[in-house]
This record gives sequence, C-alpha cells and structure tokens, in this order.
Amino acid sequence: VQLQASGGGLVQAGDSLRISCVVSGRSFRRYGWFRQLPGSEREFVAAINWSGDSTSYTNSVKGRFTISRDNARNTVYLQMNSLKPDDTAVYYCAVALLYTDDFHYIRDPTKYDYWGQGTQVTVSS
Repeated sequence: VQLQASGGGLVQAGDSLRISCVVSGRSFRRYGWFRQLPGSEREFVAAINWSGDSTSYTNSVKGRFTISRDNARNTVYLQMNSLKPDDTAVYYCAVALLYTDDFHYIRDPTKYDYWGQGTQVTVSS
C-alpha cells in the first residue's frame, strides 16, 4: 500500500488550492485528511467513506474545504477555498480498513491504517 500526496504550495490568504492523494495497493473503507504543525498533534480535517456519500469536516474548515474521491484514479482530493493563515500546516492523507460513521472514531488519527508522506500548505497573510 502506498499513499502519495501532492499539490501543496505557498498561496495568499483568500486563495484556493487543491491537494491530492493517490492510493495504490488496495481499496479502503475510509479516507481522511489530517494536518500538523511542528510540535503539535495531528489534527483531523476531513474524511470520506469509500462510496463518497458520507463526509465529515472539522468545524474550522466547514464551508471552505471539500473532500472528494475519484475511484477511477484511486485518488482523494481536498479542495481548499478561502484559505487562511491558520490553515498553514503539513497535510497528510490517511486510509482505514474499517468503515464507521462514529464521530470520534473518524477524527482519531490512531484509527487509520496507512499514511502518506505529507504535503506542505503555506498561507501568507
């Protein structure tokens, strides 16, 4: 199993950016995006189930970020609009074998089985 994240970069506040994660090796029941600052814990951003009909977001990104999947390309996307300096972080994609809609389970990084290498997103003010 390999997860390859890409698409990060330096943007200005208010700009948009789309990051991608190509998942190879097998299919999974749940796909997520997390972010992390140096010295901080990994923070849940968004998740989507295998069929794409169930999504979850942390409150700070609701209405600005959209997670989606392209099954034909085995790719998960995170469309980020109206970016803020507080969104600056390394963004990681993750996948899980277990399907659940449990609020806390989806947001727990220890409940994901494989991780990508991360892509840096920097938002300047």
